[in-house]
Amino acid sequence: MKIARFSHQGAITFGILDESDAGVPELVVLNGDPMFAGFDTTGERVPLAEATLLAPVIPRSKVIGIGKNYLDHVAEMDTGAAPAEPLMFLKPNTSVIGPGDRIVRPAQSTRVDFEGELAVVIGSIAKNVRVADAASVVFGYTIANDVTARDLQKSDGQWTRAKGFDTFCPLGPVIETEFDLAAATVETRLNGVLAQSAPVTDMIHSVAEIVAYASSVFTLLPGDVILTGTPAGVAAIEAGDTVEIEIAGIGVLSNPVL
Repeated sequence: MKIARFSHQGAITFGILDESDAGVPELVVLNGDPMFAGFDTTGERVPLAEATLLAPVIPRSKVIGIGKNYLDHVAEMDTGAAPAEPLMFLKPNTSVIGPGDRIVRPAQSTRVDFEGELAVVIGSIAKNVRVADAASVVFGYTIANDVTARDLQKSDGQWTRAKGFDTFCPLGPVIETEFDLAAATVETRLNGVLAQSAPVTDMIHSVAEIVAYASSVFTLLPGDVILTGTPAGVAAIEAGDTVEIEIAGIGVLSNPVL
């Protein structure tokens, strides 16, 4: 099931992506945020072409990032061995934007990179979750761009400023609640040219391991988002560029750069 958060005629609401009898994509309007209100519908259907998709979730608490979670990305960054445990950092929820929104390069940085990633959306309060039980606290999956001011990441010696600027966490286009991790591939295109492509199974630490590890540190709350790491192929973005991240089964997250 694909869940969208969208605006239509001045109102922001949630819907289930569906098709009309004629095969036209539509949004079946929900009574509220399905994470809290369930999947009861209003009976209204909105043509997808008439809606503006927004970030499918605005984390009330936190965005947790995982660094160096693909061996090929560890190698391209040339910063030592892969971490034995998930390497975590936080991004503020003010960094979140939606599909089509502009990524703004900050004046403080001369090198800003894209990082295409699979994102996990937490659906229930979770603390000290076992790996075997991790799926039970996941609401669904979406796509993320962990935008990073690479020069500031290196000069600061820690990652908060480099990854925390406004617009540095595009999410979308929808949340897929039924997703096959074993078949998933992350692909990123810069101005239409393929830059990243890797199966999710290449992760050093699996989604279940990441969820369990994060919950041993933070209490996870409904709407929290975990970015699971990026494969090799990260590159700089400039004003006028467009970054597209595609994961089959979820869709394409596209953002221009300002």
